[in-house]
Amino acid sequence: MTPRIASAALAVVAVVVGVTLYLRAGDWAVSAARRRCSVVAALVWIGPAVLLVGVVLVAPAIGTIRTSFLDGDGEAYVALDNYRTILDDDTLRVSLRNSVQWVLLLPVASVGFGLATAVLADRVRYESVVKAVLFFPLAISAVAAGVIWRFMLDYRPPGAPQTGTLNAVVAGLLRRAPIAWLIDRTFNNLALIGTTVWTQAGFAMVILSAALRAIPDDVLEAARLDGASEWRLFREIKLPYLTPTILAVMTTMVVVALKAFDIVYVMTNGAFETDVLATSMYKQLFSYRHLGRASAIATLLMFAVTPLMLLNLRAYRREARARA
Repeated sequence: MTPRIASAALAVVAVVVGVTLYLRAGDWAVSAARRRCSVVAALVWIGPAVLLVGVVLVAPAIGTIRTSFLDGDGEAYVALDNYRTILDDDTLRVSLRNSVQWVLLLPVASVGFGLATAVLADRVRYESVVKAVLFFPLAISAVAAGVIWRFMLDYRPPGAPQTGTLNAVVAGLLRRAPIAWLIDRTFNNLALIGTTVWTQAGFAMVILSAALRAIPDDVLEAARLDGASEWRLFREIKLPYLTPTILAVMTTMVVVALKAFDIVYVMTNGAFETDVLATSMYKQLFSYRHLGRASAIATLLMFAVTPLMLLNLRAYRREARARA
């Protein structure tokens, strides 16, 4: 352990010294150039960030795209065969279908629940307590959430003691046959999406609650004095104000849906037709050792997420211009 600790300490010292020297050199370069050349200042301060993004993000992305046209060993060129396999293979088609289902349901459910909670919690005295409780699932890891809900959704045959909370309610209170939430193909994907909603609705609630607080009070008071009901107040005043924020949160939830992996892996490991693109990519790489096909799935995910991120950034810029 001693050599490792010494190496780690040396690396930390080297980074600190390197950053300090760079900042000093940057100050000197900017001062020497003065204001006659603003390009120097831009290169000095933005250059390291651009270099880091290029090394950490751009170069691996280009490498992944290149590998998606190679065979399982990453050696022979196979053109578009990996992408054709994704569309032709039944298992991979199921993962595509499930990912589309996640994209359609998760944003709507998360934003809907978060918006309802934000609006209702805003009307009670113990608002902070309610929001803290609902935000708590976001503070725990997705793996822990998967373990919790796997116990909640546990299934035992009819007549046996039900250890799962939901099936205990179904069998004990509703007097109906227990449901195999994670096995039955009618419910399993919905159960996984519901678990993710439980973890993400708190995020949507906090963001939308902040947007609600930003609505001018005089506008709301004027509408109330004109006799507007609370429902009409929400529909015609609050909702238009919240629309940009709702769109931003929904695009974020779409990205979360496309990147879904932890909860699916922990709760079902993709069994019973619950695979999504991320779990299929994992299996292609680590179970089947097919580098090209895994890279093709990763490329599809990247190209699906990138436009949404650009759309989100554009919406933020538009909102910033509107406020300015």
